[in-house]
Amino acid sequence: MRRGSVRHYTGGMSGRDSERDRFSITRRALLGGAASLIALDSRSAFASPPGFDKWREAFRARALAKGISEGTYIRVMGRIEPDMSVFAKMRDQPEFKEQTWQYINRRVSDWRIINGKIALQKNAALFARIEKDFGVERGTLLALWGVESAYGDPLVQQNHMKPVFPALAALAWNEPRRRAYWDSELINALRIVDKGWSTPEEMRGSWAGAMGHTQWMPEVWLNVGFDYDGDGRVSPFGSPADALASTARYLVNRGKYRAGEHWGYEVTGASGTGKGNRTYAAWAASGVTRADGQRFPRSGDSAQLWTPESGGPSFLLGPNFFAVRSYNPSMNYALAIVHLGDRILGGGPFRQPFPGSERALTLAEIQEVQTRLTQAGFDTGGTDGRVGNDTMQAVKNFQTKAGLDPADGYAGLTVLARLRQGS
Repeated sequence: MRRGSVRHYTGGMSGRDSERDRFSITRRALLGGAASLIALDSRSAFASPPGFDKWREAFRARALAKGISEGTYIRVMGRIEPDMSVFAKMRDQPEFKEQTWQYINRRVSDWRIINGKIALQKNAALFARIEKDFGVERGTLLALWGVESAYGDPLVQQNHMKPVFPALAALAWNEPRRRAYWDSELINALRIVDKGWSTPEEMRGSWAGAMGHTQWMPEVWLNVGFDYDGDGRVSPFGSPADALASTARYLVNRGKYRAGEHWGYEVTGASGTGKGNRTYAAWAASGVTRADGQRFPRSGDSAQLWTPESGGPSFLLGPNFFAVRSYNPSMNYALAIVHLGDRILGGGPFRQPFPGSERALTLAEIQEVQTRLTQAGFDTGGTDGRVGNDTMQAVKNFQTKAGLDPADGYAGLTVLARLRQGS
């Protein structure tokens, strides 16, 4: 779940897409060995990067002052080494490199639409209960779940998530722009262990420390997460009930989600109509209509006009679009989520294409791309039709070798055609 304004991962993990440690130990059990363990840490056989040990000692004082038990601190931080790979991942966030249409196509994929329908069938009672309790439309939650963790696929957690404590330690120590934020999130993660809600071993997530079905940051886990399935603990792992209901509560409390309102609509006739926030009735009076030809169902609700790219589709965006955006501060992310939610619930693709765009590959075509790439020596990490980091890297490597420009990692019609030529 979202994470202030931090953008974790949104896109995929491996040929499988995502786009991504419960132990309570008592103070009494460890106090006797605390001094020796701390001393041992400074002489660890694993060489820490220069300056990290000094930072860790200063952080220890801050953590204990914030109420973290010494036992938990030693358990988690005593011999920890920072995960330095987080800095490269921070610089390579996919929503800042893909064209809008590519970004949407990759997330609103056949695989996610098909498996979103299956997830809804399997969890129909849960979604009905959440809608009743919080008013958040099931399509939005399904889309968030699908994009963040491939509907809770355990292979994503097992194969593509990493321990969050080394990642958060690296960021709290050496990320210059938001060091205080990461310091706070590391303390929040320690507090979760202190409460006995989780263990360092279970707490695996993205490079930014986001965990579970809907990718909770530690602060959100502590302050928004709650025990919706009644098992006595708050958890983003295992049963999806806590994760989905807490995500709904997040959208309501922090995103100001409004029950009964749709996120907005693709529209036509928007050219020359001006901007600002108006009721749907006022937009309709100015000649703006829904692209699907239907009427606006709640004419008194307000929305604002947005055209992401000149010549592409236009949208009227209501407050619930921005509630979704509160989960990740990217307009493209929010658009992908709300569109995927509509598609899962039976809606169609955008009527107006983005400039220069092409249709998304079908599930069978993506699997063909993955199979042909693998046969050609480019490992996609699987052939299940989910496009994630492994498939994107394989595509990029193939594009480079084949002389396709740009070598952007996008598995599209051009790549498929060239692969078929090669066979």
